[in-house]
Amino acid sequence: MTPPQPGPLLAERRQLINLAYRLLGSLADAEDAVQEAYARWYAMTADRQEAIASPGAWLTTVTGRICLDLLGSARVRRERYVGEWIPEPVPEPTEWVNTRSDPADRVTLDESVNMAFLVVLESMTPAERVAFILHDVFRYPFADVAEIVGRTPAACRQLASSARRRLRTAERSTSPSPRPAQVVREFKQAWEAGNIDALIALLAPDATATGDGGGLVPAALRPVSGAEAVARFLAGRAALLPGMTFLERTVNAQPGLVAQLDGATVAVLAFDVVEDRVRSIWAVLNPDKLRPWATG
Repeated sequence: MTPPQPGPLLAERRQLINLAYRLLGSLADAEDAVQEAYARWYAMTADRQEAIASPGAWLTTVTGRICLDLLGSARVRRERYVGEWIPEPVPEPTEWVNTRSDPADRVTLDESVNMAFLVVLESMTPAERVAFILHDVFRYPFADVAEIVGRTPAACRQLASSARRRLRTAERSTSPSPRPAQVVREFKQAWEAGNIDALIALLAPDATATGDGGGLVPAALRPVSGAEAVARFLAGRAALLPGMTFLERTVNAQPGLVAQLDGATVAVLAFDVVEDRVRSIWAVLNPDKLRPWATG
């Protein structure tokens, strides 16, 4: 992908990438959306560019509209997706091992990119998601959100309110663990040891494990549910690949694991740890989603 040409607007690129990733749940799609916004800017005549009072605001509006369109078409694409679709995981900025990536494309991590949050965003309508992210996460006034979404400010306020209700419903009446890194470390050790009883003890009774191979690599086509079923499934997968190693890494601002085989990253796992037990595991195996984690 050819980056935007050098110029004063490049300072906006990182903010736009951060916005687009949260809107789309895909770094690759976010890069494409921002690239398209810049292409539209540079396609304008100098007179048209000079007539725009705030080029940064213009780029944000255009990027938001592109993302809204992509969210609509993504629903159709994902109906044809092989197995479960999981948002693309991103590492800490200091852990990007693919040195060819543009530093401006590295996502700033906070609670709005943890995997549990992104998965709930997937349940929202495109308009809800855009209104909620723009207003509640990036603090855009509803008047600006309305220009992007193509609805009235009052309608956008309702969209954001609906999105918040979805989040509250998904959060359940439980407390996040104060020591998620320790829980993930103990989980890693039990998994490496093939200790099914220890794995079960670390999993919530209703725990789920979801894999995303995208039809490119083997992965369960449906989530595995229940502590014992998840523990036996994971232990069985590890037994099939005796040379696999697990590294503790930050995945979407939360403690996670990276699975490597012969030195190559083959999976990135994100965890939702609640009350010192693992409630959800999301394993991304689709190689197209592992570019920032590639070791080559």
